[in-house]
Formats: sequence, structure tokens, C-alpha cells
Amino acid sequence: MAGAQARQTVLITGASSGIGYQLARVFAREGYDLVLVARREQQLEELAGRLRETGSAVWVLPCDLSRRSAVRELYRSVQQLGRPIDVLVNNAGFGEHGGFAAGNLDRMLTMIDLNVAALTHLTRLFVPDMQERRAGRVLNLASVASFQPGPLMAVYYATKAYVLSLSEALAEELAPSGIVVSALCPGPTASEFQREAGLDQVPFYQRVRMPSAESVAEYGYRALMRGKRVAVNSVLFRISIFLIRFMPRRLVAISVRKLQEKRRVNTN
Repeated sequence: MAGAQARQTVLITGASSGIGYQLARVFAREGYDLVLVARREQQLEELAGRLRETGSAVWVLPCDLSRRSAVRELYRSVQQLGRPIDVLVNNAGFGEHGGFAAGNLDRMLTMIDLNVAALTHLTRLFVPDMQERRAGRVLNLASVASFQPGPLMAVYYATKAYVLSLSEALAEELAPSGIVVSALCPGPTASEFQREAGLDQVPFYQRVRMPSAESVAEYGYRALMRGKRVAVNSVLFRISIFLIRFMPRRLVAISVRKLQEKRRVNTN
């Protein structure tokens, strides 16, 4: 449980579906109060109603974190609640399948704003408060994509590489302040992400047996509580990531491209 005398509070972005939704359920079960953030207010309210039945206090703060002004507004709203954020979960993000040159530029830039800028901005706003208390935890949603270049999902892979690098650096930098930073690096997961990114048409993602968002959330929570800096929830992917270190980078990129481009063979 989070604590017998004073309940701790977790803020979770992207909490309306997928891994974020399941993380909210895990934290509520473990005795935390929650601040839920996402664009879709109705889904957040429905989730909040379920979580309140567990005894958790839940606040719903809908906003579009791809807007930098919204990040500042969110921080001010949290301050007005009068509850310190003990755990920050940067889960919000999205990806998209397709060639870089033909991709929608506005959507690419929005992806960078959400996956990179918002995560960085929120962490920078909440970490000083944690430093003052000399306690706190940050869970950043990275990906197995963080460890390699990703042709046909170039921007998404690049944003997740940033998240992993930032998380590992902050884990070391903030450790003396009593702050734990973990990067959760799931592989393909059964969630809305696959459909929204256009991956439901890629044969590789149709064949692979994907873990549930619930199992990924359970693993991520345990990893954060153990202070694990980089958490990969699959033995297969841990082995793959280890082997990638010994492969020429060009060969890694070629391999990823071949997995991704099979979509065209299947759909043309």
C-alpha cells in the first residue's frame, strides 16, 4: 500500500485507455489517490467513477498536452488541488506508420510535442517539488523502439529514443535527491495504440502474440517500485535488445524496415 498515514498521489497522463488506463487501476488498488489526464473527458470520468469505488480520491483534468500552454495550465490546476504529486507517470503519446517524406508534417510535429516536449515539460515542472521533499517517482513510457532506428515509423522511434535517454540520465542525476526515474519499454501491446498508429494492417503485428495492457501496467508498476531504471517486460525483447548492441546499425535499420514494409505487400 502507498502508506498508512497519508495517501500518496499519482498523476497519470494518457489515462483514458491502454496502458495508462491499466496503470490507473493498479495505483488505485495499491492505495494511491489519482489525478487523471487525457483529452477524452468522458472516458476519464467513467474511469474515475470506477476507481472511486476502491476508496481512492480521483481528480479528472482533461487537456491536450500537445499544446505547451496546456502543460502549464495543468501544473497550475494540480497546485490548486493542494496535493503534492508523489508519482508522475508520463504515459501520453502516439505513433504512426508510414514513410517520412509522405507523412503528415503537422501530425509528426504534434507527435514530437506530445511524446517529447510535454513529457520533458511536465517532468521539469514536478521534479523540483519532489526534490524539496527529497522523495518522488517518475515513470516514463518509452518502448522497445527506443533501442533502434525505425524506418517507416522514424519519428516515433526517435521520440522514444529520446525518452529512454532522458530517463536514464535523470535516474542518475536525481538519485541523490531520493527520486526514482524508470523507463518502461514495452513491445507491441494489445491496446488502441496499434490501431491508431496503423499497425493493425502490418503482418508482423497480426502474427505476434501481444501482451495485454494490464500485464504491462502490472510489470511497470512493480519495476518502478523496485527502482528499476530500464524495464522491458519481455524476455524475448530483452534478448533482442542485448543482441542489437553487437549488430551494425545499418543492419538493424534494414531489419526493422523489412518488418514494417510488409504492410504494403499485404494491402496493395
